[in-house]
Amino acid sequence: MKQKPAAQEALYKKYGARMMAVCMRYAHTTFEAEDIFQDGFVRIFKSIINFSRTGSLEGWMKQIMVNTAINHYHSNKKHYNNDEFDKHFDIQHHDADAISDISAEEITAMISQLADGYRIVFNLFVVEGYSHLEIADMLEISEGTSKSQLSKAKQLLRKMILNLKHPDYVTE
Repeated sequence: MKQKPAAQEALYKKYGARMMAVCMRYAHTTFEAEDIFQDGFVRIFKSIINFSRTGSLEGWMKQIMVNTAINHYHSNKKHYNNDEFDKHFDIQHHDADAISDISAEEITAMISQLADGYRIVFNLFVVEGYSHLEIADMLEISEGTSKSQLSKAKQLLRKMILNLKHPDYVTE
């Protein structure tokens, strides 16, 4: 496909929006997502010859985008500071209907506000369906760290949802 720009363009047009959505789940900013997206498509175009056709092309491309996002995280993690998110929140108020009125865009925005480690583990576990063992291997962290970061991500998301639904409710 390297010598076939028309084929590359067709692939980009067909799958570009879906692959950008994958990148956005892992990026802290739109600019970062665009970098991951571009790097991911470069990798896809370079390795399309290796696509074995045993699974779906979209699944194969998605895996490359996720791996690109993880590589991007590894190469930039020294710039991230998770200290501000290290608090545990004890939320006493439980509102079973809180999430029912929240749009997918609002939930995605909340997830994007999570610290990078929390957001990546949350996406890999909840959205992509990886196990904690697989996540630990991919991110070069312990399985316990993966579980802890998922727990903290859920706590923070719960707090954000409660604060959205009940702005006067304070959880500290």
